[in-house]
Amino acid sequence: MNAVTHSSTESQIQQPAAGIAQGATRPFYWSLWRELWENRSIYIAPLIVAGVQVFGFAISTTGLADRRRDVLLLGDLLKQRHQIEQPYDIAAMMMLFIVFIVGVFYCLEALHSERRDRSILFWKSLPVSDLTTVLSKVTIPLVVMPMVAFAIIVCVQVIMLLMTSVNLIVHGMSPASTWTLIPFFQNWFVLLYGLIAIALWQAPIYGWLLLVSGCVRRATFLWAVLPLIAIQIFEKITFGTSYFGSFLRYRLLGFAPGAFDFQSRADPTIDSLAQLTPGRYLTTPGLWLGLLVAAAFLAAAVRMRRYRGPI
Repeated sequence: MNAVTHSSTESQIQQPAAGIAQGATRPFYWSLWRELWENRSIYIAPLIVAGVQVFGFAISTTGLADRRRDVLLLGDLLKQRHQIEQPYDIAAMMMLFIVFIVGVFYCLEALHSERRDRSILFWKSLPVSDLTTVLSKVTIPLVVMPMVAFAIIVCVQVIMLLMTSVNLIVHGMSPASTWTLIPFFQNWFVLLYGLIAIALWQAPIYGWLLLVSGCVRRATFLWAVLPLIAIQIFEKITFGTSYFGSFLRYRLLGFAPGAFDFQSRADPTIDSLAQLTPGRYLTTPGLWLGLLVAAAFLAAAVRMRRYRGPI
């Protein structure tokens, strides 16, 4: 009886705790779904680009068998791999660029659009805090869009692989050269790792864009870009240096030297999982300073949403 009473008491304590946790995460969950419902460009734009990539690759398969024969005549296996792998890498890089552009414009409109159409009055009447709203918005470029990019890139590369295999079989060649020379599963793991590294590194950029979106009344893109250009011009005219421009390039692409061990800067390729250096990346000062700056930008964006009304 004591054991039964003790277990029932524990279950009674655990049930309210679970209910509190569920009640705390439910507003964030539905806020995140709201962003996906209202901003379909998050996945529609990458899907359109993926369709263009597949269509363009289908056209390029003309003469693929002859090009593959020439590649297989190369004596170096590494050169063969790079030649065969190049279309797949180009498709992945193009998708990463498109996802970054979509993320930039999404952040610029995330807080500004609800003030412009005055829907902020309705959303503020709901029991959802400003912190929850801003966190749901920054989750889109930091978590959702990398996941979308990864899924679409894998699907596009699988379709390209199938198209290549069919074309080679039709021309009397074995498609095994594609499978044996390109480690697809390794490349996809590297891609996922790279997407996580990029998202963490570029978090201050998205935080800055969300802050601008919650502050200004119009022309969010100009307000986000012009101060950065003005600082570079002022530095160049006054001191004759370009440290700020180098800092911006570092914030955009500086993740790579810490996250990967490239063989050479002239040929930044990943041929082995041993070239992934997460330990070195996580101890990079620029990463943690950037995350602190991103947290400061998001805190300011929360405050702006709390006190800024509709336009």
